[in-house]
Amino acid sequence: MKIYYNPKLKELARKLRKNSTLAEILLWNELKARRIKGYKFMRQKPIENYIVDFFCSRLKLVIEIDGSSHNDKLKRDRIRQEKLESLGLNVLRFQEVTVKENISGVLKAIELFIEENEKATS
Repeated sequence: MKIYYNPKLKELARKLRKNSTLAEILLWNELKARRIKGYKFMRQKPIENYIVDFFCSRLKLVIEIDGSSHNDKLKRDRIRQEKLESLGLNVLRFQEVTVKENISGVLKAIELFIEENEKATS
């Protein structure tokens, strides 16, 4: 399934990259340069009408970091996730505090997803 890139969100995505949260920076430092099992991740990637925090096209994986601003947006986040999943994407969500306090656990969860995905596709 083709992932629709929305060029109208390009400037907003660029702005979000320049104003990343600490949790996004911490996770990006671990994901960039193919550091996780050789997979390429992008950050603040426009998909359809959304901008996802991190995206790996080869794995069809979206990674979202939910901070305190998401507390009152649970329904909106659920709808967003359902739409992304309807495109054939997998979504992993982590709380901002978890990324800050347990980055190794977050990385382990991502690696576990990759290992399970690799087994399923081989």
